[in-house]
Amino acid sequence: MSNSFHLGLPFLEAAQAQKHVTVNEALRRLDALLHLAVASRDLNLPPGEAEEGARFIIGTDAEDEWEGHEGEIAARIDGAWIFFAPRAGWRAFDEAAGALLVHDGTNWAPAGGPGIAGASGAATALTLIEGEHELDEGATSDTAFVIPDRAIVLGVTGVVIETITGATSWSLGVADDPGRYGNGIGAMLDATVIGVSGTPVAYYGATPLRLTAAGADFTGGRVRLAIHCLELTGPAA
Repeated sequence: MSNSFHLGLPFLEAAQAQKHVTVNEALRRLDALLHLAVASRDLNLPPGEAEEGARFIIGTDAEDEWEGHEGEIAARIDGAWIFFAPRAGWRAFDEAAGALLVHDGTNWAPAGGPGIAGASGAATALTLIEGEHELDEGATSDTAFVIPDRAIVLGVTGVVIETITGATSWSLGVADDPGRYGNGIGAMLDATVIGVSGTPVAYYGATPLRLTAAGADFTGGRVRLAIHCLELTGPAA
C-alpha cells in the first residue's frame, strides 16, 4: 500500500529519494483536512481569487475545474485545487452558514440537531444557525452567514450585543421581504427580537438576512442572530 487508507496520505518507500517531497505532501493534506472548516458548501464554480488554504464543499452542477467533484472538498494548495472525497462520519464547519455538517456516506447534512432519519438515508433535521453581524454603514446591512439552500425557516431570533447607532430602530428579514422577521426592533443594548413565521418559509438558494434601518442610516452596532430551520435530505440512490 502506497497511501494511507482513510486520508490517502502518501507513504515513504524504502530507499526513496527526496523523502521530504512525500512528507510535505502528506502534511499539506493533513493541514487541509484536520479541524475542517469550509468557506461555503453552495458554490458550483471556483471563486476567481481564492486564497491559499481556502476550502469549500463543492455544490451541485459544478463547473470548470470543479466539474465532476460535486460534494467533495476542494482545497487551494500551492495555487491549485486539490480534491478530497469525503467518507461517512467526516465533519466540517460551514463558515458561511455557521453550521456543523456531517457526511453520511452519500450527502452532507447538518449535524447534532434533533431530527428523524429513514433506512434509505432520507432525513429531516432541525437546524440552528447562529452568527454575529457587525452592521455596515448605510440603509441596509446583509449578514455573511446565510439561510441554507432549500431550508424551511421557522423563525429568526436575535439580540443587540453592541448598541446600534444612527438608526432609531430596525427591521429584520431578507432582501425580498425586509420585515419578515420583525419591525420596529430596538437599537439599544440587549434589545431582542423573536421573529416567528406564521407560515414557515422555504428558501431556494443560500440567502443572507437583511437588517434595514429606520429613522436614519446605520453607523455602527453589532447583533447576534439565530436562524431556526428544517433541512431535508433525500434518500440514497
